[in-house]
Amino acid sequence: MKTAGIICEYNPFHLGHAGHIKKTKQILGDDTAVICIMSGNYVQRGDFAIFNKHARAKMAVCNGADLVIELPSSYVLQSAEGFAQAGVYILEMLGICDFLSFGSESGHLDDLRTAADAITSGKAHELTKEWLGKGVTYATAQQKAATVLIGEKANIFSSPNNVLGIEYIKALKLYNSTIQPLTVQRTGGDHDSTTGYCASVLRKVFSDGQVPIDLMPDTVTSICNTEIKSGRGPVTVKQAELAVLSRLRSITDFSEVSGISEGLESRFKKYTAVGISINEILENIKTKRYPMSRLRRILMCSVLYIKKEHTRSPPPYIRILAMNDRGKILLGKSRKKAKLPIITKPASVHKMNEQAVGLLNLESAATDFFVLSYQNEEERTGGQEWRRSPVTG
Repeated sequence: MKTAGIICEYNPFHLGHAGHIKKTKQILGDDTAVICIMSGNYVQRGDFAIFNKHARAKMAVCNGADLVIELPSSYVLQSAEGFAQAGVYILEMLGICDFLSFGSESGHLDDLRTAADAITSGKAHELTKEWLGKGVTYATAQQKAATVLIGEKANIFSSPNNVLGIEYIKALKLYNSTIQPLTVQRTGGDHDSTTGYCASVLRKVFSDGQVPIDLMPDTVTSICNTEIKSGRGPVTVKQAELAVLSRLRSITDFSEVSGISEGLESRFKKYTAVGISINEILENIKTKRYPMSRLRRILMCSVLYIKKEHTRSPPPYIRILAMNDRGKILLGKSRKKAKLPIITKPASVHKMNEQAVGLLNLESAATDFFVLSYQNEEERTGGQEWRRSPVTG
């Protein structure tokens, strides 16, 4: 039996995600086991997840995934490079993964590998630094550097899932991993498009007070309806805006916040002190050098007290969010081969090292903040992180 890893957010799970899992199994064999490394209650774009992590993990195991593992929030709220490295590291430390499957606009693994090799060269670093000095964003600087090295093939950097795929390939190389990359060409809507079954379309439908039943598997629709009826979703950062503004105004020094560099701490301090909305603060901080996605991540790290020190080392544990019967078998195998401690009961972290305890405490605090956005007041109790066991399906 082959095992394929997928690094994901499922925010929320939709037909495109189901198609990716199905295509992966078609390529590798129908008996392929699927392990998902999934964002927790916050997502890489610098926002709250639309539904909590256990609900989204359940969506996955009801639709082809066998085991769902959490990617901790402090690593989620990083650049594409940091996000990819943390996800790949967890898969590598699990010790039972054969392939890493990811979607890309390209669909051609050789082109992605060429781009990954080019952008990790010493010359690429020099050129990227040179362009950064001209005040462009990192993504633009990287693409311009790649254009010098591989010509028109550098256009591959213009599509977000291609970029993430390149980062996965780089991370596999960084860790000298034996896990093989596998890419599946994306179908349906483009990333953040307004049509098709991309996650941003679904989030828009939810924000309009509807459930996009034609864009999700039936099991996902059922889970979403349960969460909505229970007052636990859909969740948006807007619902916690006053709490966000309160925390931001209490911060006197942004210099150690994860993602802060090059004088950004001064802009955050200036505008968070007087801003009356999240959008106003971000628009005032924004310059042509810093994309909005990076600023949203920094803002969320500020709110959750995620500092640079929290991501200087890779994740210290493997936290299980959900599993089915085959996932339980995978978990048994991984306990014999994993190079990190595996958590099914949160309290077991207290037997681990200081970094592990600190990270789960940080995650617990992040969850406590997340649930403040629930419409049902009774669901906003603190300490939920310590009371949740993996979802079984």
